[in-house]
Amino acid sequence: MSIGPIELLVVKFPGNQFKGEIAPALKDLVESGTIHIIDLIFAIKDEEGTLAVLELNDVGDESLAVIQPKPSELSGSLTEDDAHSLAGGLENNSSAAIMLFENAWAARFADALRNANGELILNERIPRAVIEELIAEVKEGPQDAIEVGEEAGSPA
Repeated sequence: MSIGPIELLVVKFPGNQFKGEIAPALKDLVESGTIHIIDLIFAIKDEEGTLAVLELNDVGDESLAVIQPKPSELSGSLTEDDAHSLAGGLENNSSAAIMLFENAWAARFADALRNANGELILNERIPRAVIEELIAEVKEGPQDAIEVGEEAGSPA
């Protein structure tokens, strides 16, 4: 059985405010086979700075029940020590969701690469801010081309 790339995701919630939009979005990703949730824990820091670590079952939010992690050999990988390490720097009265997940969509592609004797030489996530800058630059158009066009149209 192939395994897709595994990622760790930490999401901060200032003011300990969880919103209901997250669980249905995750459910869609799981049900479509895009991702498999391996482990999911929550770190909650109260107003005094005490950090509590909760498993998904302990959160008490029924909307989260739909995203139970798929049992696997990696289940239970995230520990309380991980939560303290990853979320220890949270501001007081903040929370973090810490999720370990498999990019299940990529397993079939990885098999195809191996079968074709292909070798992955680079896989890098591009930050959203970089993509937004690139989109803005593309919308503005190449500046050099504008200058050349203006020069070509002006009388000599």
